[in-house]
Amino acid sequence: MADISLHYSSKAPLAGTFTAFNQIFATWRRRAQERRELVSLDHRAIRDLGLSASMIQFEANKPFWRA
Repeated sequence: MADISLHYSSKAPLAGTFTAFNQIFATWRRRAQERRELVSLDHRAIRDLGLSASMIQFEANKPFWRA
């Protein structure tokens, strides 16, 4: 019977993982910033966007990790 090795070795096994985490964190920071900006809009800007105050509150109350 032949021996089959399932071991994989790489010089940088976590390089892709760090990149993925950085992208996730950047997305979370962007969402949080956009939601803060959305809450800071005045009534006229909200109306110009075609949104309601309840829609703004709903979006602002979502946690940053939820799209």
